[in-house]
Amino acid sequence: MPNLIAMSFEGELSPSFDLRCLQEGRVPDGWGIGFYPGGEKAATVFKEPAPPPGSVRSMLVRAWDHVASSVFVLQVRAARWGSISDANTQPFVRSWGRREWLFVHSGSLNQRLENGENRLFEPIGSTDTETIFCEVLTRIAHEFWRSLRDVDPGVLRGWLRDLNELGVLSCALTDGDDLIVYTDRRGAHPVHVWELLPPYEKVVFGDDDIQVDLTRRGTKARKGVIASTNILGAEEGGHPASWRELAPGTLLVIRQGAIVNEILPAASSSAAVSIRPIVKPMPPERPRSAPPRRLEIRHRTEYHYRTPVERSTHLLRLEPIHDRLQRVASFNLSVSVDGKWRDYDDVFGNRARRLLIDTPFQELVVEAHSLVVTLDTQPLDFRPLHARTSIPLNWLPFQRHMLAPYLLPPELPDSQLTELHEYAMAFVERNGFDLIDSLLDMNQSLYRDYSYEQGTTTVHTTPFEVYNTRRGVCQDFTNLYICLARLLGIPARYACGYLYTGPKHVNRAMAEATHAWAQVYLPESGWKGIDPTNGVLCQTDHVRVAVGRNYADATPTSGTIFAGGGAETLNVSVTVEEDA
Repeated sequence: MPNLIAMSFEGELSPSFDLRCLQEGRVPDGWGIGFYPGGEKAATVFKEPAPPPGSVRSMLVRAWDHVASSVFVLQVRAARWGSISDANTQPFVRSWGRREWLFVHSGSLNQRLENGENRLFEPIGSTDTETIFCEVLTRIAHEFWRSLRDVDPGVLRGWLRDLNELGVLSCALTDGDDLIVYTDRRGAHPVHVWELLPPYEKVVFGDDDIQVDLTRRGTKARKGVIASTNILGAEEGGHPASWRELAPGTLLVIRQGAIVNEILPAASSSAAVSIRPIVKPMPPERPRSAPPRRLEIRHRTEYHYRTPVERSTHLLRLEPIHDRLQRVASFNLSVSVDGKWRDYDDVFGNRARRLLIDTPFQELVVEAHSLVVTLDTQPLDFRPLHARTSIPLNWLPFQRHMLAPYLLPPELPDSQLTELHEYAMAFVERNGFDLIDSLLDMNQSLYRDYSYEQGTTTVHTTPFEVYNTRRGVCQDFTNLYICLARLLGIPARYACGYLYTGPKHVNRAMAEATHAWAQVYLPESGWKGIDPTNGVLCQTDHVRVAVGRNYADATPTSGTIFAGGGAETLNVSVTVEEDA
């Protein structure tokens, strides 16, 4: 039987907990579940000492859909310290910093811990667990840390390591936002971790004594981290479980379903801790300065038709944008079939050519040759890095009017937009509502958690479908990023152009076709490029050709055939090379 389970998810889930041990008569001394419904900082705790077989409370956590939260802690007790009573049953809860904290403990101290002087919290019961909790929370309060986000994880691990000298200590501590998991330094009660990644349809895991079903009340594509003192097997037909055992003495910092720090035991006795960032450091790493580039681009598009095309019009957006961050040194556009044409700037400021062809043809070749100097060497060098802009953003009326086309998300069912908004808010909450950190985290997550798979989507694939399947190509990740940004009130638009990957880059496919990325409008900074396909901010490797509300506004070539043509074959080749 798992003695301790702690879970953190990227947004709210409503799992079902089946305490099978109560039905089969192997009754423990007590059990308890704590969570934070509605994202509030007030905790709800169900616990029961000496539970009867098939207890009503256990049925409640199995069937009640209001057991919903982004953080859960569960403990099943075998009593050693204290009588079997509510006062001695975990999880324990205390209020500090305008929030309620929960604590669960697996193991038992060999000697009683005496709380020090100036203690702000005192145990009600007589268990070693509650005494540990009160001691740790008193120390946090004395440091004037009001949340786990404020806590120095190295210092906290040091406190737990010292307390660990008194006996077995594997535990979990949460304030409703963050979840701390510590595993006993001697390995007496090991902790196993499963980093759950979508997509999935069914996630059920457990053993003969307990079963947890994350999808019984509906499937949501939530990323999560599950910690347990036992390895819990996945049910047949469900999402496979992948557990790893934490090194003894390790402390995890988990936020919104992601491990943001893993603090390992020191390699030598002279050092207290060593910190290994698993996902990324907090805050997300800013891009380094990039050198300016002079890039030569050749873009060739070939159309072949079964029967002659007698009359057609074409819209070409192939000339790169010329501005202070990108200079067009030269541009030449050739079309193999003569026609009437006119160059103009479209409503989004893109350089466009409208072409009318009355001469019959079965083959049409459009070739663009560009020489561009890219100068966006430091995209975030617009303000001191310590300056903070928070979400939500506030726009003046005239700004909101001008940005309106870039604030409206795609037309999707309300239920889908609601789930995507919850997904977007998980990044905001994970990063303390900081604008830049949230945007960078969202960019990195789409790069890490989604698979680049050609041929799995079409131009009609919606952002919600990409979110559900966790796969696609650059335009899919761009559409999803734009949708998430707009749901947060951040103006975002679609950018199309070219990507320089270098002569030896493993992903030459991205350099042999047009590329897509997002641009977000930041207060007093303007449009900044973000590439979720590669998890980077756009600097001097990206060449902008066209921008718009979506793919249709920025597509490089499009047109209409008025007569003839038949079946069409399209071939596109792109080369992007650094010009000496």
